[in-house]
Amino acid sequence: MIEPSASNLVYIKLGGSLITDKRQAETPRLDVIQRLAAEIAAARRGDPSMRLIIGHGSGSFGHVVGSRYGTRNGVRTSEQWYGFAATADAAARLNRIVTAALLAAGIPAWSIPPGVALRCEDGVIVDGPAETVRLALDRGLVPLVHGDVALDRVRGGTIASTEEIFEWLAERLPPQRMVLAGEVDGVYTGDPLRDPSAQRIPEITPHTFADMATGISHSFGTDVTGGMAAKVQQALRLCQRHPQLRILLCSGLIPGAVQRALTEEGGPLGTVIYS
Repeated sequence: MIEPSASNLVYIKLGGSLITDKRQAETPRLDVIQRLAAEIAAARRGDPSMRLIIGHGSGSFGHVVGSRYGTRNGVRTSEQWYGFAATADAAARLNRIVTAALLAAGIPAWSIPPGVALRCEDGVIVDGPAETVRLALDRGLVPLVHGDVALDRVRGGTIASTEEIFEWLAERLPPQRMVLAGEVDGVYTGDPLRDPSAQRIPEITPHTFADMATGISHSFGTDVTGGMAAKVQQALRLCQRHPQLRILLCSGLIPGAVQRALTEEGGPLGTVIYS
């Protein structure tokens, strides 16, 4: 484990469905990205001791290309390797947009492309950029990572989601809190954008998840790294390994919600996952 030199470490992920329109290829939501950057900047000003690692999904950039070439499942042929490279390029284009917005808001965001350091074995991360992220934190920077392609010892190549990268980093740089901001304000019994009767689940623990797993909706649009149920399972694994950790799923489309999530623990906001 690589211990950062100070506490109050918070991870925040800006979901791909939040910062892009996942139903239209390479369509960023620029107004949302800029507002979220302003909210994160305000939270940092309010708590100068807070140390942040920011991640974002690939949305309608990397996911669309990765789905076309089946990159997540493995890379063998020359056409698939072209798709591997094209997926990385698409993810990087969105990353430049997010980086620019964070910098414009006054956040010293330093983009660390995970794919350069990521190594996987049959889809599981076995190596990554933890030391680079730690050094960036120690220097007062805000590391920015994103879902990216990775070389894989079994599959040739694959895609690692932002949550998987966070999960790997958390073993080496344990956070106090993690905020996963998406389109909806937490986890629901169904898809709230399609089913008006779906109910928000205020908290999830390993004991309650088994009873509700079949009802938790999967994300819609193109997502090659799993839906909502997979994200909740990843969050539960993290909380079980780090009992002090609280993970909040909230909506970044609600103005002020991300700033609140970064500055206030608990409360009625979104869905809290803990062990």
